[in-house]
Amino acid sequence: MLHDLFENFRHNLFKPLLMFFYLGFGATLLRVPLKYPPQLYQGLTIYLLIAIGWHGGEELASLPPSTLLQAVGFMVIGFFSNLFIGILAYQILKQTTQLRQIDQATVAGFYGSDSAGTFVTCVGALNTAGLAYAPYMPVLLAVMEIPGCLVALYLVSRLRQRGMDPLGNMPGEPNYDVNALPTPPGNHSIDACDPAHTDAELEADLALERRGRAGAASGSVTTESAKVSAKEKVFNKDLLREVFLNPGIFLLFGGITIGFIGRLQGMPTTDGDDPFFVNMFQGALCLFLLEMGMTAAAKLRDLTTAGWPFILFGILAPNLFAFIGMCVAHGYSFALHQPFEIGTYALFAVLSAAASYIAVPAVQRLAIPEASPTLPLAASLGLTFTYNVTIGIPVYIMIATLLTRYLPVT
Repeated sequence: MLHDLFENFRHNLFKPLLMFFYLGFGATLLRVPLKYPPQLYQGLTIYLLIAIGWHGGEELASLPPSTLLQAVGFMVIGFFSNLFIGILAYQILKQTTQLRQIDQATVAGFYGSDSAGTFVTCVGALNTAGLAYAPYMPVLLAVMEIPGCLVALYLVSRLRQRGMDPLGNMPGEPNYDVNALPTPPGNHSIDACDPAHTDAELEADLALERRGRAGAASGSVTTESAKVSAKEKVFNKDLLREVFLNPGIFLLFGGITIGFIGRLQGMPTTDGDDPFFVNMFQGALCLFLLEMGMTAAAKLRDLTTAGWPFILFGILAPNLFAFIGMCVAHGYSFALHQPFEIGTYALFAVLSAAASYIAVPAVQRLAIPEASPTLPLAASLGLTFTYNVTIGIPVYIMIATLLTRYLPVT
């Protein structure tokens, strides 16, 4: 077992794919004046999501009906699995950290979702290692992104009903003020998940917006009116669009649909040696990881105010959530009396262990502006993403190998 672990790390930790992440991480830590164009990052994200979705759609179209039913069952299980993980993350944060309750709820929402960046990195690692995985896994990427948004919205709505002040403080927390001016409903102009924004700029913009609203208001409001405003903010069509029609889910499902229809028409694209969607994928992923390394390193400084328990959560919790995910997948495999490939376990573990940095921040910006815009991203990008793409993926592959070897499905 120790030999397998050593070989796994030796073959995975220093692949060129991950070394681009280390390169970006080191550039920020060493203060190299390297500027990554935001438009390039956005373009790479669009490309990777469509490429993953297109390939998954073509594979789905070639599956027999029984396997399609298996995929639907896996989607349902994955949805409720991440819903459970989000609630579990909230309970762990409540017991171990001193964060405000609204920040605990928001961070839990991040961990109840998944990460497209971690997923595509794992896909690249599996392809390089020659490990197979179920072709419908990209669909699970889209489905398992939604529970975290719902967890965050539900938990914050409960906090508002229990008397949270308009600045996000609960009774008994420092700076709680029932007479504070409320944050009116509506969109924030801050894009918390845009790498072009620095954390200082985010905090400054947030402070300016709050001061501007305070200057424009005349008089104070009651706690009851603040609750009504909060409910209006949480349950509206704009928020539902952010949850179910955010750009990541839209592009992923769009790619799946196009690939599915194309294969049914006898025009597959990603099967052979396509120069754009196949040959360029690894190169685009390397450039994407370069930027992600820079962003992850930049987020580390935000963790100084959160304390060591929060830092340990960002590093250790992914292992627990990945193990839960693999146990769920293995239980489903036993129920089907059909073993899954090693890559399927690894990808489901990644979908369970990863934390969002695109979908949930967009929902937070719209519906939970009282929460910290930087702490959740510091954990999800600075800690969890960094851990998953460097150490986590090899560990999950090793655990999946041991699980299928010593507890085989018969």
